[in-house]
Amino acid sequence: MDTITAGQYLLVYNAFSFTFAAMAAATLFFWFGRSQVGPAYKTALTITGLVTAIAAYHYFRIFESWSSAYALTDGVITASGVGFNDAYRYVDWLLTVPLLLIELVLVMRLSQSKTVSLSVRLGSAAALMIILGYPGEVADDNTTRAIWGTLSSIPFLYIVWELFKGLGDAIERQPESARGLIKQARLLTFASWGFYPIVYMIPYTSLSGGAVETGVQIGYTIADIVAKVGVGILVYMIAVRKSEAEYGDAAKPVTVAVAQ
Repeated sequence: MDTITAGQYLLVYNAFSFTFAAMAAATLFFWFGRSQVGPAYKTALTITGLVTAIAAYHYFRIFESWSSAYALTDGVITASGVGFNDAYRYVDWLLTVPLLLIELVLVMRLSQSKTVSLSVRLGSAAALMIILGYPGEVADDNTTRAIWGTLSSIPFLYIVWELFKGLGDAIERQPESARGLIKQARLLTFASWGFYPIVYMIPYTSLSGGAVETGVQIGYTIADIVAKVGVGILVYMIAVRKSEAEYGDAAKPVTVAVAQ
């Protein structure tokens, strides 16, 4: 394992802790938010919350693994002999990345056939992207990392094409009040996903030792928050706007006044 400083250790430690709390809080928000949308959009919010729930669990495990891998004594970091299990990230992504695309498709409320077709194609491409990226992530040499990273970029480019070409016409048919938010969600998904390959390439920079490990962990963590919590909030807002446009007051929870 790379030698890291106490500052690097604590930076990653606190980032994992913060992200676990953010994912857990977002899960409650999305699931309770189901009461604010119409029936057609409840499944989208259920999946949005499921994404952050899965991520919260894995960030808790990542946090535990990081804590076990190093010992901080009197401001000095030493390796404990227990390896840091970075595979938790890829297990998380294998589950959540396809769901992230499916939640975006569901909130658009396309025809059943198009919803199923897009969900299968995008979900399968997302899973393939994660599977191809993992061997490079755990490789000891940068050549192997580059090969698998390049292969992983192929399904990624297909996903980008579907987001901008395949969904382009469908977005223009969305209610005007939600159209801008859908475009923002699409752009934020592309931007956050485009950040992952940049982090993946950190070992090729001038950084070395603990700085590489710290950069990778912090980079992936920031991307996860944006891709899961950030996009999830936009999906929630889209569902609310579309519910107002399609259901009117029927989508709002009924309140009953109690006589005093």
